[in-house]
Amino acid sequence: MKLVECVPNFSEGRDKVVIKKITDEIEKVEGVKLLDVDPGEATNRTVVTFIGEPGPVKEAAFRAIKKASEVIDMSKHQGEHARMGATDVCPFVPVSGVTMEDCVRYAHDLGKRVGEELEIPIYFYEHAATCPERQNLADVRAGEYEGLTKKLADPNWKPDCGPAKFNPQIGATAISAREFLIAFNINLNTKNTTSTQIIALTMREKGRVKRGKKGKRELDKDGNKIFEPGLLKATKAVGWYIEEFGFCQISMNLVNYKITPPHIAFDTACELAEKRGLRVIGGELVGLIPKEAMLQAGRHYLQKQKRSPAVSEEELIQAAVLSMGLDHLAPFDPKKKIIEYTFKDDGPLVKMNGREFLNELASESPAPGGGSVAAYAGAMGAGLVSMVGNLTVHKRKFRNLMETLVPISAEAQQIKDELRDAIDADTEAFNDILTAMRLPKSTDEEIKARDKAVEDANKGAADVPFITVKQARRVLDLAKVIIKKGNPNSITDGAVGAAVAYAAVKGAEWNVRINLQSVQDEAYKKRIEEELTRLVAESKKLFDDVVAKMDEVL
Repeated sequence: MKLVECVPNFSEGRDKVVIKKITDEIEKVEGVKLLDVDPGEATNRTVVTFIGEPGPVKEAAFRAIKKASEVIDMSKHQGEHARMGATDVCPFVPVSGVTMEDCVRYAHDLGKRVGEELEIPIYFYEHAATCPERQNLADVRAGEYEGLTKKLADPNWKPDCGPAKFNPQIGATAISAREFLIAFNINLNTKNTTSTQIIALTMREKGRVKRGKKGKRELDKDGNKIFEPGLLKATKAVGWYIEEFGFCQISMNLVNYKITPPHIAFDTACELAEKRGLRVIGGELVGLIPKEAMLQAGRHYLQKQKRSPAVSEEELIQAAVLSMGLDHLAPFDPKKKIIEYTFKDDGPLVKMNGREFLNELASESPAPGGGSVAAYAGAMGAGLVSMVGNLTVHKRKFRNLMETLVPISAEAQQIKDELRDAIDADTEAFNDILTAMRLPKSTDEEIKARDKAVEDANKGAADVPFITVKQARRVLDLAKVIIKKGNPNSITDGAVGAAVAYAAVKGAEWNVRINLQSVQDEAYKKRIEEELTRLVAESKKLFDDVVAKMDEVL
């Protein structure tokens, strides 16, 4: 799933009616979830956070900017925060399945549309900047709203999109792409703010003021302080005493968790605290965190324990929470704290327990059907393959196989999760066909729209089991290796994994072929059928090899 976050800042933080008119526009867009609305009285500014797939997020951002241009009058705006427009800034943030380059493209798409349709001057900054001079937001926003007339008249500050014309009601907007910011606090068993602040300054990228032998601050030739760089890149940190809790805290902004992730910051704080006779007693996440940051932390701490990191998402997240003490101040609920989990939950079939699923399967309802069962079989096969790998490296005598088998178990875990999602996706694809078939067909336009919807739904119904074929075929690859190199006592588990994976291939193949019969696009059908034939043939060869190996062993 492709997920992108958008964090527009609007120049209104006091009038709740105006703020709601803007956020209502965001919530009207299907496929977008509004995560947070944070108004500031003194700043007269509201920070809004929402998430979704790229298309809906771009549409929601456009609608919000449009509404802000209608309900905010910048000529009357006063506030403590720097600003230059009704929508002051609008950054896109990659969450999952998208790159920074993708977000730059989304920013440019939005800027072009806003500039052309709403006639708002647009400046791109940070990763979306069109020249080095515009990367820093402070430079782009220099002079603020009051200096816009002069800036727009300067050829060096011609907007990237939209007119170089001052509109006193709207002002100008800065649009960007940036990394996800994680607000992460680390708690210490002390009330000593001096020691805490020293640790924070040692950690942060900017570092500490350099001092001479007598402790005097060193200055450069212009009289400015000289700083010794800190230990952690892309990190801002400060230390202070929290009276409410009765202990000190290192408060950090990790501005790029791909450079300095939370677990590295946590371990660094532990090392520095120990040198000063202190202990880290827990951590605290303020706001949301990307799932990948939690999974990285879980893998890191399991590897430190000499355990296989190729386990489920749930176990990795639990390892991260326990290791960094993220439940120290309050229970850590992944569904509320991990950004991907706030947007999309498991489907209704996956949420069922085994008894409920089997009962639903055996009912008179046509869904879930063979496609969902094929995906379930493939997921179980992947789970067994991962289990054998983990059981093997768990034994001391097989530790030398860690580098070989852990990647296999990890890939099997990933396939298991993708096929788990396909269990519900197959049923959803079936329901999409029913929905398309029920569309009106009274006019030529309605008939044309219905025919397209039916064609798209039929392709979707073929695509889902086709993915199951591809993933289950890969499980057979992994099973063959795991049977050969894994713990001999678990060889039958690996073989059963291969058997149900091959059942998934065949079951999904039949579902692909039956759904292809309803597709009209001959080029699409030809491409799918050719690749399907190849994948099924390869799967049969792999499964035959597994059967031959088991016959030999047994």
